[in-house]
Formats: sequence, structure tokens, C-alpha cells
Amino acid sequence: MRVVFMGTPEFSVPVLEALVAAGHDIAAVYCQPPRPAGRGKKPRPSPVQAKAEGLNLTVCHPTSLKAPQAIEAFARLEADIAVVVAYGLILPQAILDAPRRGCLNIHASELPRWRGAAPIHRAIMAGDKTTGICIMQMEAGLDTGPVLLQVTTPIGAGETTGGLHDRLSIIGAALIVEALENLDGLTPKVQPELGVTYASKIDKDEAKIDWTRPAQDIDRQIRGLSPFPGAWCMINDQRVKLLGSQLVDQSGPPGVALDNDLTVACGTGAVRLTRLQRAGKGAQDQVTFLRGWPVPKGTQL
Repeated sequence: MRVVFMGTPEFSVPVLEALVAAGHDIAAVYCQPPRPAGRGKKPRPSPVQAKAEGLNLTVCHPTSLKAPQAIEAFARLEADIAVVVAYGLILPQAILDAPRRGCLNIHASELPRWRGAAPIHRAIMAGDKTTGICIMQMEAGLDTGPVLLQVTTPIGAGETTGGLHDRLSIIGAALIVEALENLDGLTPKVQPELGVTYASKIDKDEAKIDWTRPAQDIDRQIRGLSPFPGAWCMINDQRVKLLGSQLVDQSGPPGVALDNDLTVACGTGAVRLTRLQRAGKGAQDQVTFLRGWPVPKGTQL
């Protein structure tokens, strides 16, 4: 099929690679414009733009799709279908209607649960046991369209958003190829109204640890915000990101280290911190972190 691909972050890259490998004609790749990054704040292309240019594909990065000239340029591509995954711009109705077979979205949740911007983070933070990938026909509403294909996968007890993100990206890439191969035989299923939840964008204010909360909640917070933006707390007057944890059956005053191995008491129960990052340093596992910066038993975090 003649496909317009629309995506921006790393999550979208395996999908683009899979579409190319499956032999589809990529009419153009749409992504967000390069953003200032690094110490020099020089414009840096998104992961999708970098991959597309490496594949010698046409790249477009308009700041909006609402202008008549943007809509006309999109229509001139004469695409059979558009595949959209974490693109980052709202698609106006004229864009949704332009491809002959419409637009398909790859969404990282079990719709209608976790419509919106941060479904992977929210699923882990809420303690969901499963999540999934949906291939959805796009319409004007926020992730409200009928679902063509859906795959469910368990969320591991120690899984972080980063790890689950990578797994779901690969699942989504395989599922969209399957959807395009079997498009004529798929029956769209309208999403039920029961069970709708919204995955609002992650606010950095959610990242600070409150050690008076239950250990289960803190463990989900740490794993759900890892690697970005990263839950954090103060250790010995320094701000430290907490990127991995596990539940421990111990108790004590909230925020106090219960041993020399970063087991920290919570409001109820305790967590052991398994991956941490000090300001200006790389992420480290618990053993490496403690070797360079001990946190003795009794330390108040």
C-alpha cells in the first residue's frame, strides 16, 4: 500500500522499519520539527526523522496541519492509508479524510482504558496487571475510534515504563503490518462506553516521592516514571532520581533506610531501590551506586 507514516519519538521507529521491511511504499514521513537539545541547544531531529533520512524517505515536519497549504500538500501524496503512532499533532478532519482508506493509529493500551497522552506510564502507576496495543481507525475524538486489532500483554511485577515501552513498540510494529495485510477482512469494533479512562500527560510535579504513602504506591510511581521524568527524593541533601524498585516486607519510620542496601520504609511496607541516578551522573544499579556513595542504615531520605 501507499502509506503516509506519522510519528516522532523512539516508540515509532520500529513501526516505520516494519512498514518498510514489509514492502509498503512510504509516500512521506511526517514528524515533529527538530528541537533544541544538548548543551549547545542546537536543533536535533527526532528519532523518526533520523531513521527516515537514513532510509532515504521524504520527511515533512510542519508545525501545524490546519493551514490550507499543509492540507493540500498532504492530499497530493495520494496515499492509500496513513499510519499514525505518537505523532504529537492533532489531525484535522481534512487530513483524516485524505487517504483513500483513512488513518490508522497504533495506541499503547487496552482501549477504551487509557485514552490519551501517557497510557504506558498510567497503566503502571495504576497497578494494572495487563496492557496492550490497539490498531484503531482514527476519528475526530481523542482515541475514540473503532478498534481493528488488539493484543494484550502482562505487565511484569518489576517492569518500568521504559521496558514496557520497548516491548509494546515491537508488538505494535508487528500488529500494524498484520492489519495492513488483512485490512479488507477486519471488522472494526466500536469501543464500549464502559471502562473509559484518560491517560493525562505526566506532570513533573508527580515525580517527588512522598515516603508516607504505601510502599505499593511508591513502587508503582518509581517504575511508572522511569526513565522519564524519573521519580526523585533527597538523599544527604542531594536530589537523586529513583529509576527502579521492588517491594520488601519490612517496616519502619517513613523515608528511613532500614539497612545499608537502600531498603527504605514507607507509610506501610518498604521498597528496595534498585536503580538510581545522581545529578550529572549516569544511571547506576544499587550495588554500583552504594559503592561510590554509601547510604547507611538510619539515613533519612
